[in-house]
Amino acid sequence: MTVHIGAAKGQIAETVLMPGDPYRAKWAAETFLENAELVNEVRGMLGFTGSWKGNHVTIQGSGMGMPSLSIYANELITTYGAQTLIRIGSCGGMQRHVDVRDVIIAMTATTITSPSSGFFKEINYAPCADYGLLAAAVTAAESKGTKAHVGGIYSSDVFYAERPDLDEQMVRHGILAVEMEAAELYTLAARHGRRALAVLTVSDHLQTGEALPAEDREKTFGDMVEIALEAAFA
Repeated sequence: MTVHIGAAKGQIAETVLMPGDPYRAKWAAETFLENAELVNEVRGMLGFTGSWKGNHVTIQGSGMGMPSLSIYANELITTYGAQTLIRIGSCGGMQRHVDVRDVIIAMTATTITSPSSGFFKEINYAPCADYGLLAAAVTAAESKGTKAHVGGIYSSDVFYAERPDLDEQMVRHGILAVEMEAAELYTLAARHGRRALAVLTVSDHLQTGEALPAEDREKTFGDMVEIALEAAFA
């Protein structure tokens, strides 16, 4: 048990999927896991452990933003021994060739600042995914026929941003999408020698203004969860 996770030792699997929304964690656990058990509800941040194709899996909400994810990822790694951590969540498309409903498999995660920034001082550290997980996710997406893009994303530290000049440079330099957590996850995984990946669904688009209707989200997000699970146990 930690300050933020009430699970007992042994109740957290070595493979953890991390959606930001605790209710998405509940939906994913009920949809994809067998014998899913609620193992955490501290502060309403739900976590479930069950099995997928005979493999032990935890799905734990991380909250919104890098500071929140940093708390849960740190505790999952240092107290519960999590070895593989995969963020599953939504993102905003930034390139014209990226459509709403597409899946983004994040190779790198650019950011202005994160909770780990103080570790590096003047160094601009480049957070990146575990290659084995990334390659397995690409294979899983191809086998499902899911339209997926592989490349860099931008992890913003604000949701209501007012920097169109910054967005312009992200687009200019090929950033596929924006979200709020992956850069810190990748950094923590590197620090502790763990595997990390972000598999994201494009739920809205910064250039076109299109947004995914609520009734369409479940199926599209389901593709993302399946790709993450297949990658974790490839």
